[in-house]
Amino acid sequence: MASANPYQAYRTNAVTTASPGELTLMLYNGCLKFINLARVAIESKDIEVKNTNIQKAQNIISELMVTLNMDMEISKNMMSLYDYANRRLIEVNIHNDLEKLKEVEELITEFRDTWKQAIQMNRQMQHAVGGNGV
Repeated sequence: MASANPYQAYRTNAVTTASPGELTLMLYNGCLKFINLARVAIESKDIEVKNTNIQKAQNIISELMVTLNMDMEISKNMMSLYDYANRRLIEVNIHNDLEKLKEVEELITEFRDTWKQAIQMNRQMQHAVGGNGV
């Protein structure tokens, strides 16, 4: 049966066929999208839309926290940073604080950009190994 919404079908297919690394990248991008929507809502004094989008960003951060492998030291550091971002979003939601929202956006953007570089480096290494016939 054909989907009534081709864009939704594409998004569903993209998620179901993505690697774990690509899914993490999608989570970061989604979080940034909701942070941006929350900023617009704060600026236009739309409290309901602000609250909804901050909660969506928090849900994504919570999902990122759940996926951490706590056997690795870096995961403990990431857990602290995610927790910090989540607490800042609570403060943003209570006080409509655009500075704190910008701080969280910068933090998530840095994570996203670093993650994107890691995916690209991993692909290059896989292609290099594959190209050598190994």
